[in-house]
Amino acid sequence: MELAYYSDYAVRLVNSEEPSRGKDALTTVEAVRDLFGVNASAARRATDADVTRFRSVRARLRGVFEAADKGDETLAVDLLNSLLLEFPVSPQISGHDFRDDDGRPVWHMHLADHPSNATAGYAAIAAMGLAFHLTEYGVDRLGLCQAPPCRNAYLDTSTNRSRRYCSDRCATRANVAAYRARKRLEADRSGSSGLAAESAQRSSATGER
Repeated sequence: MELAYYSDYAVRLVNSEEPSRGKDALTTVEAVRDLFGVNASAARRATDADVTRFRSVRARLRGVFEAADKGDETLAVDLLNSLLLEFPVSPQISGHDFRDDDGRPVWHMHLADHPSNATAGYAAIAAMGLAFHLTEYGVDRLGLCQAPPCRNAYLDTSTNRSRRYCSDRCATRANVAAYRARKRLEADRSGSSGLAAESAQRSSATGER
């Protein structure tokens, strides 16, 4: 499986909540199972008890993104390390489901989890995927959307480390807001200049009398 696939586990879980909007999609066991995506066998292990456990892991993963967003690399790593210690995985070489043109296995690294519950399995993969992403690309590649009020997490895979928003929608919204702000500022400046000119004209006319 691809590295991005594993790190996306963390992003999906963090973004199941929008704190600034008071929204939380993680309220049922069905919502927990949906987070596993195509990993149906792992999803079937989820029970109602995992809802609360998933929320706890989500808060800790958001803490990693928040620390990275503030530029606190040490804190981001420390928080992620605590998750890795609590939810370990076993890296294994796998060739299942992938074959080359000659029918031979396409060997790749696979993160095998041995969880006591669905939360432990999901957290292990999410934390390891995020750790791979962080060490491969840098802490500054973990971001939180800069388009208020959205604070969704994202992984910056741009070539010039320029990503600032979680989606094209948020990027467009932020650009429109910035454009309108510039227009208001220009209008205010223009209005102030006009008032100043008018005041100067009145002063000049009074002086001439």
